[in-house]
Order: sequence, then C-alpha cells, then structure tokens
Amino acid sequence: MSLRINDIAPNFTAETTDGPIDFHDWIGDSYAVLFSHPKDFTPVCTTEFAAAARLSGEFAKRNAKIIGLSVDPVEEHLKWKADIETHAGCDASFPIIADDGLKVAKLYDMLPAEAYLPDGRTANDSATVRTTFIINPDKKIELMLIYPMTVGRNFDEILRVLDAIRGNKTGPFATPANWRPGEDVIVGLSVSTEEARAQFGEVEEIFPYLRKVKQAG
Repeated sequence: MSLRINDIAPNFTAETTDGPIDFHDWIGDSYAVLFSHPKDFTPVCTTEFAAAARLSGEFAKRNAKIIGLSVDPVEEHLKWKADIETHAGCDASFPIIADDGLKVAKLYDMLPAEAYLPDGRTANDSATVRTTFIINPDKKIELMLIYPMTVGRNFDEILRVLDAIRGNKTGPFATPANWRPGEDVIVGLSVSTEEARAQFGEVEEIFPYLRKVKQAG
C-alpha cells in the first residue's frame, strides 16, 4: 500500500555512518527529514548532501533531525562523505543510512516491492530512490516530495515547509502560496471572521473564505 500524508512512517532498523539505529527511536521527540539517494559518488546527490550539511544547524534550531539514505554500504558512504564535506565547506554531521539491500526503499514505496537490483547497478537503475519525507514527533508523515534525477532538491524549500508545518500547529492556520516565515497566515475555515478577530486581532478579509492574520511569535 502506498504511503500517504498522516500515515505512521514505517519503522526500521539500519546501519548508518553513525552506527545502527532504530528509526523511530532515533527520531525521538523531534521532527525528522529523511532524504534518499540512488547511489554514492553521483554529482547531483553530492551537491544535495552538501546543501543539507550547510543547513543542519537551521534544522536543529527547529527541533528537526536530518538523515540521508543511499543504496550503497556504510563503507562507501564514509568515503563519499569526505567529498561531501569538501564541497560543503563544513562537517556533514548527520547520519547516512546504508540501504544497499533496498529494504528502506521498498518499505517507503520508493521502488516496486518486487524490485531487485544486482551488483553493478547505476544510479539510473534506482532513480526512484530520490524522495524527501518530513516526519513529525508522533512519527506521522507530514510531507513527501519526489524529484527527477536531473533536478537537485531545494533545501531552503524543505526548511520553509518545515516552518509552515510547525507554525500551523499553533492554531487554526494554513499558509498561502509562496509564504515565507514572518508573513501573514490564513485563518482556517473552521473559525468565523468574528472568532478570528476575537482570538487574533486584526483580520484581513479578502473573501469570506480567505482571511489573513499576522503570525504569532
């Protein structure tokens, strides 16, 4: 069965560059960003891991842990990590999951359940292993993004979505298109305009169903 928003993220145990983990235990009371890759020592993936390394402190400020995945063994990850850190200009302090058996890729529906990739595979063979998940402290999936092989992920966007997800939990809020932190948010339809004014102060009513307020905090 395909995974959906609000599903419990499947748990698993795996070897990583930081040692063995139980995924749910590793998440703990944090948010988690799981981003997967089809193979080590590939150009786009190297730039993505470097971007994640540079932003790891920003994710930490938001009570979010980041963890990478690639379908190669730990030994290859550790060699590749040196290139990632050279390109990033900083340490890549987050773990990288070794999914050379494709267990996690199949569990998270990144590949067909019957997929089998022999030794000698290229990144093109496992191209669909290129997905991002945001998982909340209740272990529920909040976001899923799938990218093509030729397009690098925008980690600023992943950070923006994380800000929106966390901020919208403070009240009956949603965020409009192209929202950035600090901008006005939308009042949910479960709250009338009068109730919104009583709770949040000034309300900009664009349409009866589209009302904006200042974001608290």
